[in-house]
Amino acid sequence: MNRMAPDFELPDQHGTPVRLSSLRGRRVLLIFYPLAFSGVCRSELGQVRDELIPRLPADVQVLSVSVDSMFTHRAWAEQEGYEFPLLSDFWPHGQVAEAYGVFDETKGLAKRGTFLIDGEGVIRWSVVNPISSARDVADYLKALS
Repeated sequence: MNRMAPDFELPDQHGTPVRLSSLRGRRVLLIFYPLAFSGVCRSELGQVRDELIPRLPADVQVLSVSVDSMFTHRAWAEQEGYEFPLLSDFWPHGQVAEAYGVFDETKGLAKRGTFLIDGEGVIRWSVVNPISSARDVADYLKALS
């Protein structure tokens, strides 16, 4: 791995722009998911909320990304109690997912890709699962240790 993470700026669920390069000095766990309000995505992000975030070191920022709109993310975050950023890769459609190699052009959405980016902006670990296959939060914790 060990390549520079493509920089990006996307709006979170509140419309606040989040730029990856502004988080230098912190590690970033970048989690791409296909679509809000879907069963596997709800389960995965619920585990991030309940099992991962409470156990994260202070220097780690979780960012999640899908092609859904900011408004969809806001409704979903309010319904599910997600307080971490849900970033909208809505327009240009899937551009950030494509930069990370996880955009499924046939379906028009992101695969389940996760990237651990160090404080210098270098990708140190990643995993990409098929759209139908959930990731394991325990793998994130192993990669972070």
